[in-house]
Amino acid sequence: MALTGCDALAADGGIVHIRATTRDDVAALARLYADASPESLRLRFFATPSRSVIASEVERLVRAPGPEHGAMVAQVAGDVVGVASYERATEDDLRAEFAVFVAGPHRGRGIGTLLLEHLAAHARQHGIVELTGEVLPGNFRMLRVAKDLTGRTRTRLMDGVVDVDVATTTDETALLAADARDRAAERAALRPLLAPRSVAVVGAGRRPGGIGHETLRALVEGGFTGPIYPVNPGADAIAGLRAWPSLAQVPAPVDLVVVAVPGDAVREVLVEAGRAGARAAVILSSGFGESGTGGRAAQAELVRIARAHGIRLVGPNCLGIVNTAPDVRLNACFAPTASPPGGLGVASQSGAVGIALLAQAARTGCGISTFVSLGNKADISGNDLLAYWYDDPATRAVALYLESFGNPRKFARLVRALGRRKPVLAVKSGRSAAGQRAGASHTAAAAAPDVAVDALFAQAGVVRVDNLGELLDTARLLTEQPLPAGDRLAIVGNAGGVNVLAADAAEAAGLRVPAPSQQLRERLARAAAGAAALDNPLDLGAGATPAAFAATVEAVAASGEADAVLLVVAATRANDVPAVLAQVTPVLDRHEALTATVVVIGTSDSPAALGVRRVPVYDLPERAVRALAHAAGYARWRRSPLGARPTLSDVDSVGARAVVHAALAGGGGWQPYPRIADILGRYGIPVLASVEAASAGAAVEAASTMGYPVVLKAADPALVHKSDIGAVHIGLDEPAAVRSAYRAIAAAVGKPDPRVLVQPQAVGQVELVAGIVHDPLFGSLVMLGLGGVYTDLLGDRAFRLVPMTDLDAGRMWRSLRAAPLLTGYRGAPPADTAAVEDLVLRLGRLAEDLPEIAELDLNPVMVGSDGAVAVDAKLRLAPAGIEPDATLRGLRQPE
Repeated sequence: MALTGCDALAADGGIVHIRATTRDDVAALARLYADASPESLRLRFFATPSRSVIASEVERLVRAPGPEHGAMVAQVAGDVVGVASYERATEDDLRAEFAVFVAGPHRGRGIGTLLLEHLAAHARQHGIVELTGEVLPGNFRMLRVAKDLTGRTRTRLMDGVVDVDVATTTDETALLAADARDRAAERAALRPLLAPRSVAVVGAGRRPGGIGHETLRALVEGGFTGPIYPVNPGADAIAGLRAWPSLAQVPAPVDLVVVAVPGDAVREVLVEAGRAGARAAVILSSGFGESGTGGRAAQAELVRIARAHGIRLVGPNCLGIVNTAPDVRLNACFAPTASPPGGLGVASQSGAVGIALLAQAARTGCGISTFVSLGNKADISGNDLLAYWYDDPATRAVALYLESFGNPRKFARLVRALGRRKPVLAVKSGRSAAGQRAGASHTAAAAAPDVAVDALFAQAGVVRVDNLGELLDTARLLTEQPLPAGDRLAIVGNAGGVNVLAADAAEAAGLRVPAPSQQLRERLARAAAGAAALDNPLDLGAGATPAAFAATVEAVAASGEADAVLLVVAATRANDVPAVLAQVTPVLDRHEALTATVVVIGTSDSPAALGVRRVPVYDLPERAVRALAHAAGYARWRRSPLGARPTLSDVDSVGARAVVHAALAGGGGWQPYPRIADILGRYGIPVLASVEAASAGAAVEAASTMGYPVVLKAADPALVHKSDIGAVHIGLDEPAAVRSAYRAIAAAVGKPDPRVLVQPQAVGQVELVAGIVHDPLFGSLVMLGLGGVYTDLLGDRAFRLVPMTDLDAGRMWRSLRAAPLLTGYRGAPPADTAAVEDLVLRLGRLAEDLPEIAELDLNPVMVGSDGAVAVDAKLRLAPAGIEPDATLRGLRQPE
């Protein structure tokens, strides 16, 4: 990204273009230094530079990039406003000297930090582990830029100069700091979009029914707090507002431009918006990326125009945006249903889904804080909104409908950070498309397309739901109620059958419905004298009075024996549902720390919520239980520690990369066993020793050297199910057995003199399978499961996306159904689970460092009480292509 160029956000939300320098930059760079103040030049050059010094510096900066030199510029509206570079003595040097310079008017905007981030990424790609520089003590801005970049910046004062050492490798501290900068910049950039001071609607027709006219009416009727400017050259007034012929003639600055003109006219409108100083645009018009090659090219052109003028875009082909904050009241959306105010932030990639979601939210009383219809996601995506919502006090939970991910690894990091503050719910389309990947390894075959999404959501704490109804049911609970402290559910109601259905649904969803203690039973006996049974669920009987309901809920809530309560009220001719709800409501309000839900059946006019704390009311127990289960699962994830990136010893990433690059130069594909063992050995991954033989005699000689018993297997790296075709023979304890096995393998593979592997017989009490598969969108996944003959039979698998934390490995094996086999099943000694975790973490680091590993299959991995070792290994290498760098801050690139 650093070399090809990308757009990024400055600290104030402005758009900056970062790219490599070229010969064409000579004049711009000379001008950058010529316009600088003498003090700025002194801080950069340690003295006032002469013209020849400046000319020499410019020539250095525009040299072609390479392993020993890198330079890049920052541009704002086409003007070069900053430059950064590094030089190293030799191609093998691990350190390089860096320098950064930013034009005076643009200092304090974070441009120097952006340049240094991209410079470090470029240096890292060329094996440079540290950038060093000399800074004058008075150059406080440069010292702060270097210090902010990473937690491993070192400074020391020597001879009146501060030596600065900046690590190019990213650690958790550096990522957290980059994410914090990203969030602040995104919030500044999206403020003109979601909280504009003024709005213009271009293409607002005079007649009702058109998209532009209806969006204008929505703005007016929604009570937008700023001025609204309809733009239509053929009208004097629209929807009671004066109309203007063009944006250029609008008499005041415009923050947000809503575009509702035909597709072929959007470009001109966007250019005019840029000239008028607009900072954001919502393009409702269609006919772009969704309509084929020509439309995609036109859409990319819109993004380029917007970036050149510092405009952020929503759409095109979108429904609009909403912000219900009382000081904004922005409804720039042509959905037929107005959004009730509340705490749910919503992003939808589909306009139709957005319409359904807003309508359902209005029906159920689920309040919306902000709604963004992303449309084609030409610019603003879900990642941008996640960064914005992180610090948005009005948004208490987030709901996403996603059809695709732009940068999944960045999404995972952003959403995990947001999830520690507020719940994130998602309906991700594509479950029905799940099918096995084409691949010759067990790992690749198990990693169906939806597996990566599930792994991403699980690691990031995203609450994944199956449909919009479930999303809003859960959102109503999470936006208004406290999180459950555990998984204990108390069910109180006057409908025994419905109570039982609720209990069944709860246990199926992973909630517990525990029996009450004797002390609580005694309190319930006094509170609910007519109850059928003092148990959980508690059936109060069809004739239960409002007072009995209230007293029973009070007893349960005060007992401390429930983490959540579900109240079921069935309407009959013999009871008064409004009275029951009226008496229960103050009890629920008093116990505000207890998660609560209510189910009302048999009436059509029940309220959407109860009391000051807005306890959600549902029409079916299953809906309430699913919401409670999601809330309990999210609370459990939030309570659990995230873990940290592990420190691994005995890792030779440089050597492994050299081996992989050499193999790729030879064509890649499935690799021979010795090369696999070499790569894995450089990451400390234990692989059983083996000797390759090309004849029965050579196999016998190898077996005699290593000692019997041995295993003989085909060495063909492309074979998957070797055991199934008779290409693996175990327990060979004499030369005759080895010769016989060799002949059998020759027959199985159809070759007279096949190459075979001779290995010592491995012993272990559990056989696992572990591996890596690379997804071009999500990156690499690590897999762990039950292996050996059970690999394909049981499908017991766990997946994690890289990078992995030190806690991910333990969670992987504990999530397996076969986990009891590792902990001492039926009196067997426990396996070495620490060795399993170490193996998985090393696979994760290998996958992270070398995305060229397309498939890696270790099967079986023999695990005993004293370690784990891979008995067989298959590895396929392939070029990984250009992947989004999750460590770099950058905007979506035009396609």
